Amino acid sequence: MAFSLRKTPIDAETLHYTYRKNAPAFPGITPRESPMAQSRRTWMKTAAMGLGGLLASERNLAAQPVNHASALADPRDEIKITGLEIIPVNSLRSIFIKMHTDAGITGIGEGTVEGRIPTVVAAIKEIEPYLIGKDARRPAHHWQAIYRHAFYRGDIVLTSALGAVDIAMWDIKGKALGVPIYDLLGGPTRDRIKCYGQAESVEETRTHVLAQGYRSMKTSVSSTRGRLSRSSESPYYIDGFVEKVKAIRELVGPDFDLGIEMHGEHEPPAAMEIIKALEPFRPWFYEEPIQFQNLPLMAEMAKKTVFPFATGERMVTKWQFRDLLTAGAAQLLQPDVTHVGGITELKAVATLAEAFYADMLPHSKEGVVGFAASMHVAASIPNFLAHEVPSLQAVKGGPPNVQRSPMGKSYIKKPFVMTEGNIVLKGNLDGPGLGIELDDNLIDNERGIPEWKFPEMWDATDGSVRDH
Repeated sequence: MAFSLRKTPIDAETLHYTYRKNAPAFPGITPRESPMAQSRRTWMKTAAMGLGGLLASERNLAAQPVNHASALADPRDEIKITGLEIIPVNSLRSIFIKMHTDAGITGIGEGTVEGRIPTVVAAIKEIEPYLIGKDARRPAHHWQAIYRHAFYRGDIVLTSALGAVDIAMWDIKGKALGVPIYDLLGGPTRDRIKCYGQAESVEETRTHVLAQGYRSMKTSVSSTRGRLSRSSESPYYIDGFVEKVKAIRELVGPDFDLGIEMHGEHEPPAAMEIIKALEPFRPWFYEEPIQFQNLPLMAEMAKKTVFPFATGERMVTKWQFRDLLTAGAAQLLQPDVTHVGGITELKAVATLAEAFYADMLPHSKEGVVGFAASMHVAASIPNFLAHEVPSLQAVKGGPPNVQRSPMGKSYIKKPFVMTEGNIVLKGNLDGPGLGIELDDNLIDNERGIPEWKFPEMWDATDGSVRDH
């Protein structure tokens, strides 16, 4: 059969009628009264937009991971926040919250400023009115609103309060969909989270690190010879740190990660002396070699050693970490999910770090809820190195029969189990949301425990204030 091109032009009315007759009904597209009211090009653009909207809607719905066997809500339903329950946890220097919803789903979160619990409690209460009635499934949106609607940008008090509610919203969203939070963040990039221990002596290294199966650790070099450091130090003082680190390195052997915690407690000249003196023991990293406010100087110091600097536990926004990375002041980032603004901001910092080929070494000294939240982020990112483990250094008082552990005993119903220095996702973090539930006796277990206060640090030689 032969075909030929039609030579007779089709008029606009015929063309419009043909499209009207054969086109599917798209949302937002209505038949026109006049054939000349809309051109062919405009009509096709409008139709494409309508179809694109439908497809985008379908993609967004389909993109949400859902485990229908465990999901507590329909993915399309709003889940409105009805109130917050704030639980000070003095034994961990922290604050847990419960976020209640009209769907009956409760999310838990944690945010803190150690030694400033009442201040952060007040900040959380100030955030609560905004949250009431909002959809808990939109943590990233609410993070932006809470942070940016404050005319004066908040620092650690606001970001810690924000972290508590952000973690709780992610927990609710995971429970509603029946999946772990790391699935909502793009899925796991690893099947276990490497953790490191901490010890301050050879004996502690033997009993608190090696005996518990860790294959990595850090030890602090804050003071020796019975005092804190001065601006520039003598060989006798520096040798005190050398003796300690040498003994620990000989115990753990060369096939073991050994980080050096400096905690920003040294003046730059003394810090550089310590860094150079400890290089023969091949440290895993130097943590907070100086206070982070002087990033240009930290960057200059970083160029004078082949071993990486780690810092960030006191930094609380992606913008602060941007400045750190741009300066080249550290190669390992240590944000704390309970300070930096929750899961939303921790993930943002990790993405920023990836662009600079920097690795994440998350800080986690406080509670097990934040520990869980941080591990979900660690499970989902490519540039994770290792994770700190919460301590129990603030426990004083409370019921004498209550036993606690860094893995969550007496805080969550099912404490984490560490295997050869790792938290394996399966069995620990693979439940919906955070995958943990608070211990039913938590509030009773906390009775009688006073709020922790930061120790004051003074120079023994002249009584002046020293950095902590």
